[in-house]
Amino acid sequence: MNNIEIAEIFREIAQILEIKGENVFRIRAYERAAQNIESLTEDISDFIKNDSLSDIPGIGKDLSDKIKEIYITGKLKFLSDLKKTIPEGLLEILKIPSVGPKTAKLLYDKLKIKSISDLESAIKKNKLAGIFGIKEKTIENIQKGIELVKKGKERMSLAIAMDVANYFTNALSRIPEVKEISTAGSLRRKKETVRDIDILVVSNFPGKIMDVFTKLPAVKRIMAKGETKSSVLTKDDVQVDVRVVEEKEFGAALLYFTGSKNFNVKLRHIAQRNQQKINEYGVFSVKGPKEKYLAGKTEEEIFKFLKLDYIEPEMREDTGEIELASKHKLPKLIDIEDIKGDLHTHSTYSDGGNSISDMAKAAIKKGYQYIALTDHSQSLRVANGMSAADLKKKKAEIEKLNNNFKNFVILYGTEVDIDSGGNLDYKDSILEEFDIVVAAIHTGFKQSKSQITKRIVNACKNKHVDIIAHPTGRLWGTREPYDFDFDEILKVANDTGTFLEINAFPNRLDLNDVHSRAAKEKGVKLSIGTDSHLFEQLDNMRFGVAVARRGWLEKNDVVNTLNVENLLKIKK
Repeated sequence: MNNIEIAEIFREIAQILEIKGENVFRIRAYERAAQNIESLTEDISDFIKNDSLSDIPGIGKDLSDKIKEIYITGKLKFLSDLKKTIPEGLLEILKIPSVGPKTAKLLYDKLKIKSISDLESAIKKNKLAGIFGIKEKTIENIQKGIELVKKGKERMSLAIAMDVANYFTNALSRIPEVKEISTAGSLRRKKETVRDIDILVVSNFPGKIMDVFTKLPAVKRIMAKGETKSSVLTKDDVQVDVRVVEEKEFGAALLYFTGSKNFNVKLRHIAQRNQQKINEYGVFSVKGPKEKYLAGKTEEEIFKFLKLDYIEPEMREDTGEIELASKHKLPKLIDIEDIKGDLHTHSTYSDGGNSISDMAKAAIKKGYQYIALTDHSQSLRVANGMSAADLKKKKAEIEKLNNNFKNFVILYGTEVDIDSGGNLDYKDSILEEFDIVVAAIHTGFKQSKSQITKRIVNACKNKHVDIIAHPTGRLWGTREPYDFDFDEILKVANDTGTFLEINAFPNRLDLNDVHSRAAKEKGVKLSIGTDSHLFEQLDNMRFGVAVARRGWLEKNDVVNTLNVENLLKIKK
């Protein structure tokens, strides 16, 4: 049992307890435990072996015992017993956005709906209309939610894909016969969602590689096993393909299987113009009666033969990068080492799991020069938003901690809520005290396009707001972006000097790569923030950087590549 599987069990417990109307604090305890376990950068087995489960925030003796039971037996009797107390199938219904525990129970009590297919059938037959509390707009939202769930089953988030890929590449790398190994496909291009995992291996002993790969503990079913290619399905229903290639073909195979399809097609056209042929085996001259191998061992030499500069995997989408590579005008993409600090994090002052001190120490370990603690503002009660009195305590603590640091600073910040009327949750007299002000929408997602746009525009125009957090409001597989005029936001952000955020939390990645590139082209600066609620989540910065690279962002496009002095100079 891995971290994600254990977290999912605790999340199921929370959902069932909510259906049953249990104590809200008990429900939140399981939800927090799920979130904290899911966010761990170490495997849960390390905590079990070291008897240190209590070091995980929110994990006491009761939950520690449950984790051990899950890890040892692969199941939890408490959950099995709990499932018997509710109608079978309600948990599947709860995966649909807009369907909470009360609605799921209502649908079962009134219509005996206990699966997504039952619900789809009921909607088609217009059976939901007229049920108390279910309006036409609610039905429309449920339909959209069903589509989101279906889409989510087809693909996985970049974070999950990377975890799965790391498991297999780490295991295969330990085989002495493996000379080189790399992921390929959409994962290597760092797309925000991935369908399956492609891995390439160089080895003179492909049979050994196939035997080890297909017998790994995470494998549930062998879908195909050949001499040089095998496919398996993991216990989490993720397809993983491994191909073994010759050393002289590795670069060509890596280029071909990384894609994208349109990118590869254009490279083939370029090769043809040069009387060459390119495929997964290499680059070949076709000038004479017999093909001649020219290159293939590395991607770099292939690009050289095609008279192109090396194109980073994240850019390979045939959106102009090949033309720039031929003119030596490719952007120098931002790298994780360019990041000097995190401008969106939370502490125990609102809904975070760690103290300001612990968050700062974790940031220092990452080599950062600063971290902004942007706890939620007062009206967001579900996230324990901070009152004006709490803010004074927080500021005093930050000032005290900063006296003990050298070459590092904690920035006093807030994530201030933009209310349904476009007003900010704190008065200007309070906002002017902060080093960093992040503004965000957390409610009213279904307002009209003009209303949502006006709310964000108003926030940009406030002289104290520095960053608009997760600007489109989307949660992958759960909530679609709200409808607003992005071009208008870009114009106002440029006029007011407001930064737009790439939220690096794996289920957000908001702004996405397309919006990030559009912001760059309009001269709008961006900030990459992790929205961390635990210090382990600071590692999610890599996902935000991946989005930035896919959006063609360079170091100068992102404000938290600046040192703290220059950052504070360019903010409002």
